[in-house]
Amino acid sequence: MSLHIETPLVASRPLSLASGLDIWLKLDALQPSGSFKLRGIGAACEAYARQGKRRFVSSSGGNAGIAVAVAGRILGLPVTVVVPETTTERAKQLIRQEQAEVIVHGKAWHEANALALSLMGEDDAYIHPFDDPLLWQGHATMIDEVAATGFKPDAVVVAVGGGGLLSGVCEGLARNGWGQVPVFAVETAGAASLAASMAKKQLVALDGVNTVATSLAAKQVCQRAFEWSQQRPVYSHVVSDQAALDACEQFLLDQRILVEPACGAALALAYAPTAELKRHQKVLVIVCGGVTATLDQIRQWRAAC
Repeated sequence: MSLHIETPLVASRPLSLASGLDIWLKLDALQPSGSFKLRGIGAACEAYARQGKRRFVSSSGGNAGIAVAVAGRILGLPVTVVVPETTTERAKQLIRQEQAEVIVHGKAWHEANALALSLMGEDDAYIHPFDDPLLWQGHATMIDEVAATGFKPDAVVVAVGGGGLLSGVCEGLARNGWGQVPVFAVETAGAASLAASMAKKQLVALDGVNTVATSLAAKQVCQRAFEWSQQRPVYSHVVSDQAALDACEQFLLDQRILVEPACGAALALAYAPTAELKRHQKVLVIVCGGVTATLDQIRQWRAAC
């Protein structure tokens, strides 16, 4: 039995009117953990539990850690999550709410990740937040669910941080025979590692990250995400933090769902599509969710932008 749920696919009248396109939403914000992360992470945790692992260790800016914690609680295994100092108090509280241990270390995810790896014991399973084939296979199920409804999009819009969601979406499109459906990969300006890699046609790491969309704050996308960007139609798009935050507030008004700025990045493109996206009528937006930011925090960030 999978730990994630099948989420709704809905047509959005407000976003369709705003964009002039036929916008459809895959509402993975409704997963039990609050984000799409539970699909792949749940699958990975189940696989490692079957192998006899006794504890899950992970690193996260928030949502991946929450998903590991949810999976560990359901499977009856202890969880340790190392988070960077930028992680919100709400994210830490939600991880602890699932009976997991939280360790705060480092100014950015890569520093937290290094400590997480150092904690590994023989009976532990390391759960990477985005770079694991098990995760991509799990995330791909969202496209399987879309295909099962009979709806085929002309384009897909996804937010990109470490590239786990992008890798899963591309895998899902490929295995459903939709390999030529273009993917619009959206990042915030302070964490646009995929855009930098695509511009140079090689995998590159940013010197640093600076964005309120902390769930996108990876200095480098995973190798598989970059490979997909070179192998199939992928269009890179970068939005400002302000645009992502504005989209979060508008989406709450339009769809009555609160998402965090990482998801707001994808929604920003849906609300204000580029000329390239406007070439495609039926657009699927992956509402990846995220629960690490409150509405008050979003409004504080907006005021500071």
